[in-house]
Amino acid sequence: MTDYIQKTERHCLNCPYRSPLFNLLSDEELQMMYENKITVKYNKGETIKKQGTFMSHVVSINSGLAKLYLEGMNNKNAIIRIVRPTNFIGGPGMYLDQTHHYTLTALMDTTVCFIDINTFKEVINRNTNFLEEFMKDFSKNTLAVYDRLISLTQKQMPGRMADSLLYLREDIFEDNKFNMHLSKQDLADLSGMSKDSAVKILRDFQSEGFIRISEHEIEILNYDALQMISKTG
Repeated sequence: MTDYIQKTERHCLNCPYRSPLFNLLSDEELQMMYENKITVKYNKGETIKKQGTFMSHVVSINSGLAKLYLEGMNNKNAIIRIVRPTNFIGGPGMYLDQTHHYTLTALMDTTVCFIDINTFKEVINRNTNFLEEFMKDFSKNTLAVYDRLISLTQKQMPGRMADSLLYLREDIFEDNKFNMHLSKQDLADLSGMSKDSAVKILRDFQSEGFIRISEHEIEILNYDALQMISKTG
């Protein structure tokens, strides 16, 4: 069950879980954020944002892990990003149609701050340094989506799975060994293939000694081999 955390519990001014972008804000601007946000704890599997719903808040991930994905036809999803602390989640709907164009779901127990979108826009308009860094972060994430689009449309399935494993290793967990909060279906959605195909390729990688799979963990044993598969597609 989702838990709502009282605002008085932690102020944006001294919150250890806030985004580094908040360092660019004045005390007055931090107070504005604090007075117009609410902190919510989600359990694993709960939906934080739903594609097609009204966008009233910007999300800041404080702890945990979430998947950001597009809901396609026939219940097929495309995961375009794994979100970890302390990222902001806005989106094109922020300035276009006030609509969420993606779904955000907790992959583990995750705490987020919902910041009123009008307050966020006001702070952006007042603080050009904050605006510039926010746009840099948004642009970085957009370029990462472009890279994934190239992988999904131009590589064979082994190359796409190698890319997904390297992405998790380099950008999310920053370790060769990581707890698999993602399901096999999530890995398939991240790699643009069916679950059966994903399971087969993972087994092939394990048989070749590239990775080791246990019940809840994946360890990359041959990083160079995965890089080669990624490059050759």
